[in-house]
Order: sequence, then C-alpha cells, then structure tokens
Amino acid sequence: MIKPIHIVGGGMAGSEAAWQIISAGIPVVLHEMRPKVETFAHQSHDLAELVCSNSFRSDDDEFNAVGLLHWEMRAANSIIMEMGDKHALPAGSALAVDREAFSASVTKKITDHPLVTIDRNEIHNLPSDDWGHTIIATGPLTSKNLANNILKNTDQKSLAFFDAIAPIVFSDSIDMSKAWMQSRYDKGETEEERTAYLNCPMDEDTYNAFIDALLESEKTEFKDWEKDTPYFDGCLPIEVMAERGRETLRWGPMKPVGLTNPHQPEIKAHAVVQLRRDNALGTLFNIVGFQTKMKYSEQVRVLSMIPGLEKAKFARLGGIHRNTFINSPLLLDDQMRLKSRPKIRFAGQITGVEGYVESAAMGLLAGKLAVAESKAEKINSPPNTTAMGALISHITGGADAKTFQPMNVNFGLFPPVNSVKGGRRNRKDRYKAYTDRAKSDWTTWLNNS
Repeated sequence: MIKPIHIVGGGMAGSEAAWQIISAGIPVVLHEMRPKVETFAHQSHDLAELVCSNSFRSDDDEFNAVGLLHWEMRAANSIIMEMGDKHALPAGSALAVDREAFSASVTKKITDHPLVTIDRNEIHNLPSDDWGHTIIATGPLTSKNLANNILKNTDQKSLAFFDAIAPIVFSDSIDMSKAWMQSRYDKGETEEERTAYLNCPMDEDTYNAFIDALLESEKTEFKDWEKDTPYFDGCLPIEVMAERGRETLRWGPMKPVGLTNPHQPEIKAHAVVQLRRDNALGTLFNIVGFQTKMKYSEQVRVLSMIPGLEKAKFARLGGIHRNTFINSPLLLDDQMRLKSRPKIRFAGQITGVEGYVESAAMGLLAGKLAVAESKAEKINSPPNTTAMGALISHITGGADAKTFQPMNVNFGLFPPVNSVKGGRRNRKDRYKAYTDRAKSDWTTWLNNS
C-alpha cells in the first residue's frame, strides 16, 4: 500500500499540491482546520477560497511574467488554472474569476477524488517523521499554535507583513448616470472584455476632498507587538499611499489614462476609481486597488464621496490582516524541504511568495517534488529561466536571507537574455525573449520530470 502524502492547509497552494499528487496516483490526506477553527478573513469552508481579490492578474504569456506563470501552470495540468479558466470573468487582459464558483469547483473536484481524505482538525505542531512526506501550505493565516511551533522548530524570529483587503459593492447600488463600463485603452478581444471595468470619475476638487477624507479618517489601530510590522508594497492600503503624497493615488490605482467618460466626453477626469466584476452574475464589484485599514463606518463615509458610489451598498468592507512567512532562503533547500526536517516541505505564501498564482505555483512544484521523492526518484527543481524556477530560486537561495521579503513573480528574477539589448526601449523584445526561452525550458523540464 502506498503511504499517503500529508498536506496541511487547503488554500491555493495546498489544493494545487493535492491535485498534482493524486494525479500521479498517490493518496493524500488534506488537513484543513475550517470550519472547526475559523479565521477572520475566510467567508466559506471551501478549499482554495480567494480571500483578498478575485484577480489572477495579467494573462499575457508573451510580455508579462505572471501571464507566463499562468502558461506554465496550464501546461502542468494545474487545477487552479483549469477552474480559473472555467469561471473566468471579463477583465480586459487580466484573468479574474467568480470567486465563489471557483472555490466550490476546486473543492468538489478534490473532495470527490477517491485518493483524497479530508481531515478538518487543526494541526498544532509540525508533524513527526512518522507521517512521511508532508507539505505545510497554511498560508498567510497560519494558526497561532502552528506558527509558534514552526518558529520554535526553526529557531527563528517571526517574519511578517500586513496585507489588506479591498471592499466589494453591490452593482445595483452604483449610479450608472455617473459611472460607465470601459477597460483602459479598450483592451480586450471582445466587447465584454473591452467593457470589463466600471469607472467612477473625479474632478480635481472632488479628488482633493477625497484625499483629505482619507488622511483624516479613523484607522484600525495595531497592537503593540504589530506596530513594527511592515506593509507589503504590492498591496498598500489607500490611506498609506495617500500619506506618501497627494498625487500618489493618481499615479496608481486612480490613474485617469486610457478612459473616456461617455457622460461628459469632452471633459478629462482628474482621477478615476475602477471597479472590477467579482462574480459571474455581475451583482458584485470590487474596488480595484482600494485595500484599506479604515474603520468600517469610515469606509462607508469616505467611499460614498466617490461619484457613482454615493449610495453604494457593500457586500464586504475592506480590512487588514497579518501575513506570516518563513525565512525560506535560510530554512529551505532547493527542493522546498526544511533543511532541519527534510521530510517536511513548505509551499505557498508562507514561503515568501506573494499572490494567488505564485502561491498555487509553489504548491504545484511542492506536489511534483514530493511525488518524485515518494517514488524514490530524483528530479531537479526547474531552471531559473522559467517563471516557476525563478520563484523557487529566489526563495531558496537567490534572495538575501537578512533582508528577505515577499515577492511577486517578475522578470527581474530571471537571468538576462544576452542576445537582447537592455534599456526601456527594448523592453518588449526582452520580455518576449524571456517568455520564449521559459516556455522551451519549462516544456523540457516537464517532459523529464
């Protein structure tokens, strides 16, 4: 009888790891503590729940690093990409999904599989070697008990940052006499894609009043032990961005470029708030880039200053949570194993990658590596010329352990293509060279693994 591989955590990484393992014919015991132990951020008990956003970001596999990662995962029979594609929503060149339908589909496909056993109990400690091969994929909301035990076993101080959640609005509460549907620069191949975003324009006076309200609003206070925890720069609260300068938001999520207001086509907006469809029905929209730590009552007051959202009703208000990760360059080998406990692998956000897709990708790799090891086979991690390989190389040795912080996939993690000139003017050629090389190298790695 084949010994099962244990996976702790049923989020994006844990679900993907489970799928890769059972697809190879090896049984899995998947430990997910919800609903017995809840978190403040999860809304359901499904696997692979999308807590913060419904976006997998760019789906461009020729000129974008995360789009390339999508391509690599699809080539490797990823359940996350399969269900993401199945429940995709119009989002221009991005891949956004109906989050409830997506998570429900992942849950059903995994739980219905005969090789899967689901254990709904909290795991308090790193398991003993008696379990055999184990993957820890508990993500940013790792329970306090397990987090403390990991720290004890790795002799490390806690590493953490703050992550934020954007509000979600009921679409029928949006004033469409002021808002309109359009993707920036009308991007997309279909009319649905070219009108994937809902836009709320601001003139200069409205923008400045909004910035004042953000700066003056009451925010969630941190506990003493949290005050020195940094934010992740890729997911800053809007108030923090506003504190960095009054124009920061206009150059960030509220940039007014590539849009024409059909209600007032002759007037160029000073700033634009964009909302993206959050479900297939189109009844919910999330405010893009509007992560916030404002108190709930303040969110309602301040966000109602946005033209078109004066009478908005919220399905979910924004929030902020602590995101825990380990010092992977110090603690993990290039097979994602804990150096001090090599039967234990880590995967997902807890390893210091940031983003849904990056987390799932590390789950995919951890699953494949665990399968090979359980079969007494040896496969190397993918080369750093691929998106997967660039990520795992970064977290397991490429980054400086002394300054290690969470990282999204980006072309800065890839070795240069010497045949293409550097510089801003040559970016497109350089990015295409990266993706062409990566696809070839990833295909070769898959065929040999």
